[in-house]
Amino acid sequence: MASAAVPSASSAPDLIGASSPLGDQNDAPNFHQLVTAIATVFCFQGFTMSINGIGSPWIAKSFHLGESGIATLFAWISFSAIGALALSRMIDRLGRRRMLLVCMAGTSVSALAAAFSTGIVAFALCEIALYAFIGATLSGGVVILAEELPIDLRSRGQSWGGLGVGAGGGLCLATMPIVASHHSWRWMLVLASAMGVVALWRAARVIPESVRWQRAAASGTTSASSFYDAFGKLYRRRAITVLFSTLLGNIAGIAASSWSYFHLVSVVGLNPGVASTLMLVGGGVGILGFPLGARACERYGRIPTIFVAGMITGLAALAFYWGPPAHLPLRWLWIGVTYCCFTAGLSAGQVGANSLGTELFPTAIRGAMMGWYSLIIAAASITGQTLIAVLAAHLGGLSIVVGYLSLLAIPNAIIVALLLPETRGLSLEAAAMEDAFEQSR
Repeated sequence: MASAAVPSASSAPDLIGASSPLGDQNDAPNFHQLVTAIATVFCFQGFTMSINGIGSPWIAKSFHLGESGIATLFAWISFSAIGALALSRMIDRLGRRRMLLVCMAGTSVSALAAAFSTGIVAFALCEIALYAFIGATLSGGVVILAEELPIDLRSRGQSWGGLGVGAGGGLCLATMPIVASHHSWRWMLVLASAMGVVALWRAARVIPESVRWQRAAASGTTSASSFYDAFGKLYRRRAITVLFSTLLGNIAGIAASSWSYFHLVSVVGLNPGVASTLMLVGGGVGILGFPLGARACERYGRIPTIFVAGMITGLAALAFYWGPPAHLPLRWLWIGVTYCCFTAGLSAGQVGANSLGTELFPTAIRGAMMGWYSLIIAAASITGQTLIAVLAAHLGGLSIVVGYLSLLAIPNAIIVALLLPETRGLSLEAAAMEDAFEQSR
C-alpha cells in the first residue's frame, strides 16, 4: 500500500520536472484547464484537511481525549505552519509548479503514515507533517492562480480554488459518518492518500510553471530577495496590517469551522447522520459565498467584500454556537440558516483575502508571504484552540468560548477596511509595486 501511494524515488524527479501542455508559451493559455486542475488539487487538500475537524468525536474517543484534550492535540498540530513557512519560501526559490507537486506527494505519504499511527505522539507528528504539506500546497496553488490568470479572472479563479476546498470538505463530511461507523475513521486518511495520487498525476500533466516566476528567476530577483523583504520599508505597513488582521480573522474562522460538527453531535446532541445532513445542506448553500465573493470583488472591490463577509461571519457564527434557543420548535432551521450564513461569510472572505493577499506583494516574495500567512494562521489556530482548552471549563463549555472568539472577525474586517489599499482593476505588477521593488534591489 505504501509503495502505491506515491511515485517511487527514481520516478519522482521526472514527474516533478516534466513539462506540461500549458508550459508551451507558443500556445494560447488554457485558463479553464488551469483553474480546473488547481480546483482538483484543492479538493484533495480540502478533503484531507477536514478529516480532523469532522472526525474529532471519533479521534477523541480513539485516543481517550476529552474536550480540552482534543483541543490541545489540535493546538500541537498547528505547529505544522513552521514547516509550511519553510516550504513556501522554497516556492519562491525552486518554482511554483515543482514545489506544488512535491508537497502534494508529501501530503499523501503523511496521510498514510497518520492512518497507521496508533500512538498519540506518532499521530501528532504525522499530522504536523501532513498539515505543513497541505499549507504549502494551498499557498502554491493560490500564487499560481494569481500569477497566471488575467486581471478580470483573478478573483474568479480564487473562488474556484475555494470551491474546490469546500467540495473536498463536503465530500469528507458526507463520507466520515459512514466510514467511521462501519469501519474506522483512519480509513479516511487512507482514502485521502489514494485521492492524492490521482490528483498528483493530473496536476503533473496540466499545471504549468508560472511565467512571472520564470521571468523573475531569470532576472535574478528571486535569488536576491530575502525572507524578510516583506517587512522592509516598501511593504512594512502592508505586511504588518495584513498579518495582524489575518491573526484576528483566523482565530475567529478556525474556531468556528473546526468545532461545528463536534458542537452539533456532542453539545446539541444530534445524531451524527442528522448533523452531517444539516451541515452538508447548510454548507452546500454557504459555498455559494465563493462565486458571490468573486463577483463582489470584481464589482465593488476586495476591501468591501472582506468587510461585509467579516461582519456576517462573526454574527452568524455567534448565533450558531449560542443557539438554538432551548424551546425553539424548528431547531434544525436555526442551525441550518446560521451555519449557511457563517460558511458563506467565510467563503466570500476567503476569496477577497486570497485576492488581496497575493496582489499586494511582488513575485519574488509572494510565495514567502503566503508562508507568513500560514505561520500566522497557525498562531491563530494555536491561540484559539488553547483558549478553548483553557476557558471551556470556566465559561460554560466549548461552544460558549467559540462564540466569543468568532466575534474577532469584526475587528479584522474594520482593520482591513481602514488600513489596506484597494487593488481591484490593477495589474499584478501595479498592485504589488513590482517596479519599485526591483529598483530597490
